[in-house]
Amino acid sequence: MPGVDATESLPALFLEFGLLLLGLGVLARIAKALSISPVPLYLIAGLFFGDGGVVGIPASDSFISTVAELGVVLLLLLLGLEYSGTELVRTAQRQARTGLVDIVLNALPGAAVALLLGWGWIGALALGGVTYISSSGIVSQVMRDLRWRRNPESAPVVSVLVIEDLVMAPYLPILTVLLTGTGLVSGLISVGTALVVVTILIVIAVKGSVRFHRLLSPRDPVGLLLIVFGAAIAAAGLAGLVDFSPAVAAFLVGLLLTGEVAEVARRRLDPLRDVLAAVFFAYFGIAVNPGDLPAVLLPAALLALVTIGTKFLTGWFAARTVGSTPIGTLRAGALLSARGEFSVVIAGLVAVSLVLPPQFQAFVAAYVLITASAGPLLARFAEPLGWWWQQRPPRAGRTLEV
Repeated sequence: MPGVDATESLPALFLEFGLLLLGLGVLARIAKALSISPVPLYLIAGLFFGDGGVVGIPASDSFISTVAELGVVLLLLLLGLEYSGTELVRTAQRQARTGLVDIVLNALPGAAVALLLGWGWIGALALGGVTYISSSGIVSQVMRDLRWRRNPESAPVVSVLVIEDLVMAPYLPILTVLLTGTGLVSGLISVGTALVVVTILIVIAVKGSVRFHRLLSPRDPVGLLLIVFGAAIAAAGLAGLVDFSPAVAAFLVGLLLTGEVAEVARRRLDPLRDVLAAVFFAYFGIAVNPGDLPAVLLPAALLALVTIGTKFLTGWFAARTVGSTPIGTLRAGALLSARGEFSVVIAGLVAVSLVLPPQFQAFVAAYVLITASAGPLLARFAEPLGWWWQQRPPRAGRTLEV
């Protein structure tokens, strides 16, 4: 009987989810004691709890995957609440050159490796996208953990992330068309729809924030919480229906709010964001079968090493546009190093299409786990390394850098 099956599965679901939250809570305490970001520990916990792990929570579990998606939406919503639409557009204009450098430096290594592994030009396009796109979710979490949100280089980094996410708007429909063999007309419609959605949301974020504020009142925090959270989820759902990134839609909703309204919304949403974001990062590991990793670990690690270096170059370009210090450029590079949600989405599209071999998904999983773990750790040590570099004794013929 369906009712009996549902009743029997509900206690098991509560048990699995409760154990997952307990484990993540313990890891958060450990990370706090070590003064590091908990993100790498969350990823490892996902391997422990997922398929092939000790607990065996299936990646297809609709409840866990839905909670993880809500975590992405909240991460990007609160990141948007940190900035105004006008401020972001102005900064993004200054970062247009960095955005071009970002594509060249970070997409080419992935494309080259795909060709070397015999995955063809479609594999090159797919893996180039994986290595190009940084994880907005991980970056926003690390900036919050390390209290870097108001550093000079943070705004350029966020602008680079937004440029990357906007590039995904036409990229994902194009990749889907190539993987599924959809007709040219359908593909053009998908790409055109995505671009129209991007334009409309940006115009609303820049021009409509004052009118939107009139609908909200910081004196009613509960109502404000429900309206903002509901608007972000609704925008994410609408964006998904037209093949646009739900996370970017939530980010643009956050841009609508500034001042006291944004501050109240952040305070109310912070605790919920922390819980859902932890599940989101753990879900990365849950979706990976540990048994698939050893065969692809070495090439994935080598590619991760190269593309972490290219992201540091991207961070240097971005940070120098605002006259950042050497320490700031290191912080920017470390922030951009992690790959995450979009890379996993690309691997998912490839897996469904069956155009590329199964090794592609395992390769991407290993690559994402390495970079998503390395990024927060590099961020943790970026400042000590920068201070050491500035304070090192000068060699003959060289003055001490300031």
